Amino acid sequence: MLTEPVKSVAIRTPERLAEIAWFDDLCGGDTQYLGVLDSDRKSSYAHCRDIMLTAERMGFDNILLPTSYLPGQEVIPFVGAMGPQTSTINMLAALRTGEIFPTMLARHIATLDHILQGRLTINIINSNLPGVEESPERRYKRCSETIEILKQAWSQESIDFQGEIYQVKLKSTEPVKPYQQNGGPLLYFGGISEGSKEVCAKYCDVFLMWPEPEESIYATMQQMSDRAAKYGRLIDFGFRVHVIVRETEQEARAYAQKIMSKFDPNGFNLKNLTQDNKSLGVLRQDEFRAKSTDDYLEPLLWGGIGRARSGCGAALVGTPEQILSKMNRYMDMGIRAFILSGYPLIEECQLFAKHVLPHLPTVKLSVVHNRMHPPVVPPYKGGTALAGG
Repeated sequence: MLTEPVKSVAIRTPERLAEIAWFDDLCGGDTQYLGVLDSDRKSSYAHCRDIMLTAERMGFDNILLPTSYLPGQEVIPFVGAMGPQTSTINMLAALRTGEIFPTMLARHIATLDHILQGRLTINIINSNLPGVEESPERRYKRCSETIEILKQAWSQESIDFQGEIYQVKLKSTEPVKPYQQNGGPLLYFGGISEGSKEVCAKYCDVFLMWPEPEESIYATMQQMSDRAAKYGRLIDFGFRVHVIVRETEQEARAYAQKIMSKFDPNGFNLKNLTQDNKSLGVLRQDEFRAKSTDDYLEPLLWGGIGRARSGCGAALVGTPEQILSKMNRYMDMGIRAFILSGYPLIEECQLFAKHVLPHLPTVKLSVVHNRMHPPVVPPYKGGTALAGG
């Protein structure tokens, strides 16, 4: 863990604000005990609806709606159904490129954006299609071409795109444009492969990271800030992490052990069923955890969850004061979006909202960026991309 004060990397939102999001259970896995299927918290429409309504009532700015081919709920119809039932919370819809032809995906997103009246953000997913194995290079190319077509569809009266995978020439007298007129919904993107980093630096607005020690996170942020600058761009950074907050550190650590107390590494393990269980991000979290003796990657950052699930594999564990201090430190580094979760999702949502959320300077990033044109920086000419903070 870094001990000296940190400087913020160059970011799109220089104001010291943070978008605080919760996580919904569209892909299954919500439970009291990791490694135990919980029939009371099955990923049903009703349960996922209740999680979202709880997060909105508790005051969260956004909520991540993940995508997968596991039993659960499909993102686009779920967003459409929840739009009229909510009024303040944004929805971060995870959409895998390649599943829907780009011109129609642009229309789906624009329609959802109108249903939500601008409360929509998009998490671009670049993984293999369910049941299909492709080269990373093809996936990155398809992802890039999809985003370029989306941007044309949202900003022009016609689409004229000739790519390696997609060739589209389409005119329309009245194309569906997003509710958000400043370029459409913000695009969030995660992935530590070179191809993923390049896609985000060139096209997207928020780079999402999974839990790692601060030195590693900060190094990634510096690299990504430099990459974006090569395209004359600034991006924001997001952090996906679980959280366990209790009135004492002893209680928080005890609860971390409790949720793993029924986990059998040789029994059912949701991690083995997910598409990303061998992704570079998951493997790197596994490496950091292997270096520890108690699953703590650094003080307050517990990596035990990564034994039982894929994706985000660590939790912030501590008192309200400790969690707040840690999150403020991340904000000092330049992180502007936090996507949080806990086991079980509804109960931990309420606890975080009670103990920590009121003390954070929260904002919806989409609101900030729809008030102004995206800032542009001169082309990168070498050196660092750091700003005081």
